[in-house]
Amino acid sequence: MRLREFWELIDEVFGPGYGRALAREQVLAALGDRTPAEALDAGLQPRDVWHALCDALDVPDADRWGTSRGRKAPPPSR
Repeated sequence: MRLREFWELIDEVFGPGYGRALAREQVLAALGDRTPAEALDAGLQPRDVWHALCDALDVPDADRWGTSRGRKAPPPSR
């Protein structure tokens, strides 16, 4: 997943206003007690940040990929 795709999914899945607020303000333990935006700035992979955010907010797999039926991010790296 590219950074551009991360932000597209934020907008599609959560809505542009709420999604951007989540990225700036939602602190996640899975990201080392950072917000998604801080984690991306620190160099974490966008797909790992996306999965952490979706997991924390209990977003079902079927709803994680926005409006594109063909879009699918690889599983988080471990």
